[in-house]
Amino acid sequence: MRELPLSRRQIAIAAAAVLALLFLGSRLLFRAEAPAAPPIPTAAATTTAARSLLVVDVVGAVRRPGLYRLPHGARVADALARAGGASPRAQLDLVNLAAPIADGEQVVVPRRGSGGSATPAAPGTPAGPVHLNTATLEQLDALPGVGPVTAQKILDYRQQHGAFASVEELDAVPGIGPARLEQLKDLVAP
Repeated sequence: MRELPLSRRQIAIAAAAVLALLFLGSRLLFRAEAPAAPPIPTAAATTTAARSLLVVDVVGAVRRPGLYRLPHGARVADALARAGGASPRAQLDLVNLAAPIADGEQVVVPRRGSGGSATPAAPGTPAGPVHLNTATLEQLDALPGVGPVTAQKILDYRQQHGAFASVEELDAVPGIGPARLEQLKDLVAP
């Protein structure tokens, strides 16, 4: 066999051509395997995603107070966890951690010694507004004109229909009519 005399220049040109072919081939190969661009969200998809989350304001004795987005069906305990948990001064025995939360609700975690109390300030009068969406049976029972049976009906209604959107929604609870609603409207909040 006869050897072909190749100059250094010819070898350099051949190597450059091979490298160029490899480069172009790899670009075509990787372009074909590149993932497709994600779809552009439509207004309907954005609205559906926004509806699937609740916005809750967590304040008081928590590590990171602020607004948090939580899925529907979340509880006060979930909101507290998203806020970094309770601070060492939190008085968690005044918070119903199992209560379901509603969109736009404010979850207040009281501090020890801040004056927050689970007992009424005066006989038959709660210390502050009772939040219908987080109140316990005992807190509802402490309201004037609401006994343990009606308090349980309020809890049952909340469990079946979700969080109260307004105080006026109490009118739908059996045993609470217009007169009782008028008596309670300044003592409760959704």
